[in-house]
Amino acid sequence: MSQAKSVLHQPFEFEFRQLSIFPKRTYQHNFFLLIYIVEGTGIQYLNNHRFNYRKGNLFLITPQDTYSFDIANSSQFFFLSFNSSYIKERRETDWGQQMDFILHNASHRPGCILKNRIDKPLIASLVESIMQEDNNRQLYHSKITEQIVNTIILVVARNIALKLPKNIKETTGEPVLDILHYIQENIFSPENLKIDVIGAHLGISQTYLGKYFKKQTGETLKQYIINYKLRMVETRLLHSDMRINEIVYELNFTDESHLNRLFRKYKGLNPSEFRKIQLLNTSKS
Repeated sequence: MSQAKSVLHQPFEFEFRQLSIFPKRTYQHNFFLLIYIVEGTGIQYLNNHRFNYRKGNLFLITPQDTYSFDIANSSQFFFLSFNSSYIKERRETDWGQQMDFILHNASHRPGCILKNRIDKPLIASLVESIMQEDNNRQLYHSKITEQIVNTIILVVARNIALKLPKNIKETTGEPVLDILHYIQENIFSPENLKIDVIGAHLGISQTYLGKYFKKQTGETLKQYIINYKLRMVETRLLHSDMRINEIVYELNFTDESHLNRLFRKYKGLNPSEFRKIQLLNTSKS
């Protein structure tokens, strides 16, 4: 099976396609891609995994992921692509910070990313609204479409937040999501990630905060923050040309040896070895 690579020429692009046969090739992009199943059934392949798709599924394809589809019943796909410039333009805003959350935490496993039950009809409505705006093209349709796209990506961020810690369920309430969001917003400021500071900011006692977070997520706050930072390190190793010392400085590690020890403890090898192996695997695929 051949592999097709493509680039994105606009900050974001979207397309609706009705297909009975998906082109027999494996795709790989240098941008993020959301694929929503408007109708139809079949199989999605992502990085050598497979998932039976159906109407209402939403998939997130991250840069360097490889994917393809086998269509069982004629399917309508909604493709929404967005690139790094779309992210950078919004990075200083609350919306942009949510986008960073996607970048650093996106799962590379197959399957629908909609884990929050109430978001499923919301996404269906938003996709339908984009279709209507594109068909009617009335005044301000471009600006309205951009706002809908922003909303879709925010919903994606919420669902990624819901699924990252291993024990969070669809019914998880707002407090733990507020904690996750606070950590994500302050990940570059270690002084703000002390448990007493987090508790004071959110109005939760230090003792209760630690027990509550562990019960809701299956991880201690310290474990979650370490894992979160290591995911950010992985993203930079895989999708940027940043040197190790630049990553150390940006993410406030003490020095390179500190990062090397921590990365090896959790990943089994140091950052340079990780990058070399991943690049080698990519060149072979």
